[in-house]
Amino acid sequence: MRSRTRKISLLVGAVVATTLVGAAAAVAAPAIDNGWPYDSAPTAHDAETYTLAAVGDIACEPDDDENASTPGSLKCGSPSLGGYDAEFATAKQTEAMKPDAVALLGDEQYEVGKLSDFEASFEQAWGGLKFLERPAPGNHEYYPYVKKGDNEAGQNGSGYFAYFNGHDQSGTPNTSGQAGDDTEGAQGWYSYDLGNWHIVSLNVECNSPAFQNDCSTTDGGLLAQETRWLAADLKSNQQQCTIAYWHQPTFSSTTASTATVPASAVGAGGQEGQVADAWWKLLYANHATLVLNGHEHAYARLKPMDPTGAYDPKKGIPEFIVGTGGEALDTLAKNADGSFANPNVVTGYDQGFGTMKLTLKQHGYSFSYAPALQGPGLGTSALAYSDSGSGDCRG
Repeated sequence: MRSRTRKISLLVGAVVATTLVGAAAAVAAPAIDNGWPYDSAPTAHDAETYTLAAVGDIACEPDDDENASTPGSLKCGSPSLGGYDAEFATAKQTEAMKPDAVALLGDEQYEVGKLSDFEASFEQAWGGLKFLERPAPGNHEYYPYVKKGDNEAGQNGSGYFAYFNGHDQSGTPNTSGQAGDDTEGAQGWYSYDLGNWHIVSLNVECNSPAFQNDCSTTDGGLLAQETRWLAADLKSNQQQCTIAYWHQPTFSSTTASTATVPASAVGAGGQEGQVADAWWKLLYANHATLVLNGHEHAYARLKPMDPTGAYDPKKGIPEFIVGTGGEALDTLAKNADGSFANPNVVTGYDQGFGTMKLTLKQHGYSFSYAPALQGPGLGTSALAYSDSGSGDCRG
């Protein structure tokens, strides 16, 4: 676990946003045709439309000497997991989208996100997209894993930041980089722009030493500082369209997260979903267009909702859950009659692995989702599902 001795600095009113467009244009201009998959000179139409790929819950734990004590059922090669085949399939599907950026929705690497595991598993499939990846962390990057016969210490984000931000020779993560700041005063939240879109990546893993196990959004703790940062970031945003993403969803779609509360309840995804209720209120008040989450190993599209989870077709925010990056699959929560337990779920899929494609336009968006690989033990008929549609910005 990393030593945290730096003085905490309040982030109230401090907003850091990066713009991908200029950087991408600078890179994507090779003098000769050398196999670069993107247009070297974007047209006027291209300059107004951007592709954002989104997915979470991706890479299995490698079966190597360092993980010798991990049960085989939790490692790459287990017949119950998607394994390398699934993470390579979703990476290939994402590459074919030729995205301008890739929103990673947490749990990039199982079971506890060690740097060596990132390098031995996630990197093998998704490393070719690294310069486009804009990650958010998940519980498997921060918390210990003590289920199913396993007993691994939590990494408190160290492997996650070391992989995405780089590290020194001893493996200590750099304090800033692609995954945002890694300090006592900031844990990887950041924002960036794609054309007319403002996109915010958040860290909700508050039950960790990095956050001093403090999940309050209103006291002086780190999560409260992140929440104030979000308020300031949204207030200063000049873009018409806004997307926010983090790992645990505020509103649920699967049985894994709805054992004690209704699927449509605020924070049905657990403690982190409850604290993210404050973020939903901020995003709703600032006319955000979309919320993206992972954590639940399924795909689900939910109706536009207000902060209470009520359907709100005029001002509500649609939620997409895309936890089908490759590691494993959960089961969508349904009633006895086959309807979704959360009445706000429009459609869902839990039979395979895939990445969602978002096409971001000047004043709206379109989306499409289709599986890249069927789940363990399933036939190719499981690949028949697809979902697509469009919407307008609220800003």
